[in-house]
Amino acid sequence: MDEGILYICPTPIGNLDDITIRTLNTLKEVDLIAAEDTRHTIKLLNHFDISTSLTSYHEHNVKTKGPELINKLLEGTNIALVSDAGMPGISDPGEDLVKLCIKDDIKVEVLPGATASIIALILSGMPTDKFVFEGFLPSKKKDRLKRLDLLKTEERTIILYEAPHRLISLLTDIDEIFKDREIAVLRELTKKYQEVFRGTSKEGIDKFTKQGTKGEFVVVLKGMSKDKLRKLEEDMWKDMTIKEHIKLYMENGFSKKQATKKVSKERKIPKREVYKESIDI
Repeated sequence: MDEGILYICPTPIGNLDDITIRTLNTLKEVDLIAAEDTRHTIKLLNHFDISTSLTSYHEHNVKTKGPELINKLLEGTNIALVSDAGMPGISDPGEDLVKLCIKDDIKVEVLPGATASIIALILSGMPTDKFVFEGFLPSKKKDRLKRLDLLKTEERTIILYEAPHRLISLLTDIDEIFKDREIAVLRELTKKYQEVFRGTSKEGIDKFTKQGTKGEFVVVLKGMSKDKLRKLEEDMWKDMTIKEHIKLYMENGFSKKQATKKVSKERKIPKREVYKESIDI
């Protein structure tokens, strides 16, 4: 018996007309549909008169249901994987199922379709030639700030997802770490009340505090400009000791001799003074 195929089927993120003909045909033809929320997916299936059997596959049953679905695929069952909206495998447990399929040499086909991150990136008006997708940041403030701090020198455009009840907290943290950085907040993409806000984090906090945070959100941050990054790198050593300054260069591939020379030049101090600090490194 031939093994089954796992079909990754993107579903509309708001507008039902965005589903593709190929996705509809696949959902009709497979033996089983694995859905993030069967109650949500049944509405979609009913709308398009699809009667394929449903089973749940979500973050809370991924460890038990994943192997179960793999066994069905190995037995020849063709399965379509769908999330509540958008592309399965992006910020959801579909990623784990794909890994299991690859491990067991099961064929996976990814169908093209709606993806909120790319729609938001283009609508933001920010550079699209280089970007980084961070998905949902940690829910705990301490961990979220730590992650944002790592991203503040990122030159590429940054794409984030956020739940409505945490949007203000995220914008507040962005304002603390990124200061006056340009951002875009995109709400209810492809839906009737789609909204695009472009401005600073402070302006975003003010707007959505007054307006409320109903809906699904994508936040896009402009990357740090090369000029600002260069200035930051030039000033970074000013809060360091001579020894820390030497270590910084050595950790970035410079020899001790090269690092000593650069530190001496940047601090405008004699090489012998820097050399003394480098002896026990």
